[in-house]
Amino acid sequence: MLECGMLEQDRRALRRRSATLCKELVVDALLIQSLQADDILTESMAESIMAEQTSQKRSWRLLLLLPKRGPRAFSSFLSALRETEQQHLCDLLTQSPEKDGTPVESVFCSQRIRPEEEPEGIAGRQVMQTTEKKRERFSDSPLPLPTQEGIAAKRARTHESMEYSLDADSPINSPVLPCTPDFYLSHCQQSYRMNSSPRGFALVISNVTFDPCAAPDLDPRKGGEVDDEVLRKVFTELDYLVTVHRDLTAQGMRTCIETFCRRPDHRTVDSCVVCLLSHGVEGAIYGTDGQLLQLDWVFESFDNAHCPLLQNKPKMFFIQACRGEEMDCGVEQIDGPARTCSPGCEQRDAGREGQGDANSRHRGDTGRPRIKLPQRSDMICGFASLKGTAAMRNTKRGSWYIQELNTTLRLHARDMHLADIMVQVNGKIKEREGYAPGTAHHRCKEMSEFTSSLCKDLYLFPKYQPQY
Repeated sequence: MLECGMLEQDRRALRRRSATLCKELVVDALLIQSLQADDILTESMAESIMAEQTSQKRSWRLLLLLPKRGPRAFSSFLSALRETEQQHLCDLLTQSPEKDGTPVESVFCSQRIRPEEEPEGIAGRQVMQTTEKKRERFSDSPLPLPTQEGIAAKRARTHESMEYSLDADSPINSPVLPCTPDFYLSHCQQSYRMNSSPRGFALVISNVTFDPCAAPDLDPRKGGEVDDEVLRKVFTELDYLVTVHRDLTAQGMRTCIETFCRRPDHRTVDSCVVCLLSHGVEGAIYGTDGQLLQLDWVFESFDNAHCPLLQNKPKMFFIQACRGEEMDCGVEQIDGPARTCSPGCEQRDAGREGQGDANSRHRGDTGRPRIKLPQRSDMICGFASLKGTAAMRNTKRGSWYIQELNTTLRLHARDMHLADIMVQVNGKIKEREGYAPGTAHHRCKEMSEFTSSLCKDLYLFPKYQPQY
């Protein structure tokens, strides 16, 4: 059990910087998980913090809880700030008040956050210079320098810096909305069977850290760990049994996918989901060893010949990876709404240009199913970017594509079939704009797409179980 309260000197440091923390602190899943791992926050506390709708309100609730969580809470909070790349706030809290001379800032006396203090008012300011004094370096909120999910050879890593994200970039935390009995009864005849519980099995492979010796040109995919956690949560709520594997070599991914395909319990479920998150090129994604796994091999693994237990069942694929090096910098609209602004630390999931994969698998003829079916029916695959272009990832909030997929599934899986969900995801991503070094005016756009061989409408019918 935690001892009664935080040390007075630590409590004063939090109080002195509370207003700045409330505005600039990014309270995301990584920071909360770090505090939970140190037993500073309970699960219910973590849920109450993340349930808040804005970043500032999450910060405010956390700052109210920390002084009550024992003498280790302050040092654990500093450690969490360092782990989530908020070193400037860590420095601010440990700076002696004698050197600073800044008047006390406090939000603990107020139980309400004023609208004018919402993060939107500070997200656009950029630090103009760095001095020897860290307090001057961080006097304003840093404008996130977006990086791209790409890997230009021997690229300098100076673009990977601290970011400040808008609330709109935060993964949505509202629960998946349930399907109603009336909706199910009116749509089940025209759609794939989706009655099993669980609905199916979901495999998530997320490559975040790459071997610096085998793949020196592949930077860490900061924010990738947010994506796989978001996918785990949303598909769990959609009644899938989710398995997450992180940081696999190309051969490791092959072995993992082959094992997943051979699961005998695919026979008892109505669908499956495969999510692949890594650096990539057109038609392939990278393993942590810098070798490529061909996507055509992945789709072949689940076709009607090689995965007969999933015949006539929908198979969903979501690929978060670049499909080339080109950046979509957008064009000016003559008419229409002004550009949206979603500054973040953006990166590309791209690969080394022109590199192929000599390890593509060649299968022998294993025989056809008794009932003749097209080789690859009942599949739908969503790609984070268009052919030949890069996909964008926010190093704190995760990739644009996974963010929008998560949000749309949570809100509309109950009354929208998956093809329409993917169209809506495309529309949401089209509205986004980020800032990436090396692009025209440091602006970048993105457009996702999907391919489908579905034969019926694919409704997930969340949280509905037919009564027989």
